[in-house]
Amino acid sequence: MAFEAKSHVWDGTATIRLRGELAAKSAGQLNRVIAEVSEQPLNRLVLLMDQLTYLSSAGLRSLVFAHQRLGRGVEIVLVGARPEVAETIRLTGFDRSVVMQEPV
Repeated sequence: MAFEAKSHVWDGTATIRLRGELAAKSAGQLNRVIAEVSEQPLNRLVLLMDQLTYLSSAGLRSLVFAHQRLGRGVEIVLVGARPEVAETIRLTGFDRSVVMQEPV
C-alpha cells in the first residue's frame, strides 16, 4: 500500500495522518512533512496512526527524527496505532518518549 502523510496545523498543534506502510522508501516523505510543520511554533505533534499498516526500522527512525527535531517542549502523541505497529514502538522503548493513545 502506498504511503501518505497529510498534515494540518492549528493553534500550536500539528496533526499528521499516516496511511499505508512507513518503511525505507516512505520515511523520507514523513521526514519532509515533519520538517515542514516544525517550521511553525508547536506545542504538540499528533500522529494519527490507525491507517498505518506497517512500521519498519526506517519508519521508527522518522519518529525519532520528529522527537529530535521538535525538542523536549513539544509533546508527541501517537493515536490509534494498530497492535503490530504499537508492538514495534514498545519493543524499542520509544513509547517512553511519546504518549500513545487509543483512537477517540
